[in-house]
Amino acid sequence: MRSSGRNSRGSGSGGKNYRGAGNRRDEQQQRAGRPRPEERRYDVGDGPKAGPKAGPKAGPKGGGPKAGPKGGPKAGSQGGGPRGGSQGGGPRTGGPSAGGPKAGGGRGRKPGPSRPREYEAQIEERNRARHDKPRVKLPKTFGEQEGERLQKVLARAGMGSRRACEDLIDQARVEVNGKIVTEQGMRVDPEKDEIKVDGLTVATQSYLFFALNKPAGVVSTMEDPDGRQCLGDYVTNRETRLFHVGRLDTETEGIILLTNHGELAHRLTHPRYGVQKTYLAAIQGPLPRDLGKQLKSGIQLEDGYARADHFRVVQNTGKNYLVEVSLHEGRKHIVRRMLAEAGFPVDKLVRTAFGPIALGDQKSGWLRRLTNTEVGMLMREVDL
Repeated sequence: MRSSGRNSRGSGSGGKNYRGAGNRRDEQQQRAGRPRPEERRYDVGDGPKAGPKAGPKAGPKGGGPKAGPKGGPKAGSQGGGPRGGSQGGGPRTGGPSAGGPKAGGGRGRKPGPSRPREYEAQIEERNRARHDKPRVKLPKTFGEQEGERLQKVLARAGMGSRRACEDLIDQARVEVNGKIVTEQGMRVDPEKDEIKVDGLTVATQSYLFFALNKPAGVVSTMEDPDGRQCLGDYVTNRETRLFHVGRLDTETEGIILLTNHGELAHRLTHPRYGVQKTYLAAIQGPLPRDLGKQLKSGIQLEDGYARADHFRVVQNTGKNYLVEVSLHEGRKHIVRRMLAEAGFPVDKLVRTAFGPIALGDQKSGWLRRLTNTEVGMLMREVDL
């Protein structure tokens, strides 16, 4: 029993000595820079996967004389020895090229010399020239067709919705350059083609037409150097420059047209086209029965005869008469001079209509935009 105990103690001491020898062997391996078997790493492949492991992890632990199990001076192909730059963290991996091109298995290429700036500029100019080439005009069959669809142009001109404009085309009420259109989808050029609906020209171009009820005391000019109130004060917020069609006396009220359509304005005021204007004049009576006949036959004025196209008495209250005079002339103060020459000076004068455009119930000083139908009637009045 004693010998067995001694043997057991001997075996225990032997086990203790074995463990001590193992510990000493591990310490010697650590001093030699060799990692333990369980701490060894076997990296597979070389390239971008090996680089990050060799670079950042090998730097802080490799390259020194006391490098740990991952980067000693004698680590060999897996440690940090002289040839351990492929996978370990020796002097090569701990240097400035750690994790760089050589860290990925030693097969990385050295970065070539940078290209000069002149060469880079030439490359950039070549690329720009390639993308800045003028666009090649394709045949109409490959690109968009020219012009706009007729129903779209009519809808924009205020003739109704596109569906309603398509109905106008189906009803053969639309003309383009004198020809009736019955097919949908026809393309037109609003700037060049003449479009009519029911015989009236459609204002498809970028023209503006306004009617102003000019108050008394407003000068019939767009600008006044004396600072008086003028027509331009009513259209100051318009981007397009407008001008007035004809004139009205400063004390005369009523309708006056404003537009940027030069040809239409010229024809509306030209005596050749004879556009009729209608006035209401307040005079004092009694009036002779043949006053209308005198005005229609002609009144001799300083600058020649002046004739009225129409005359009638609208209202009579005692000696106060309200008469309507229509004429196609546009000379200065023509209505006032005619009635004054006949013996009836005018107390108040209002123009109620300019051609087919009537003043109606438009209030004094109000500006309104003409409808497309009104513009068409004006153009038909002067053969446009």
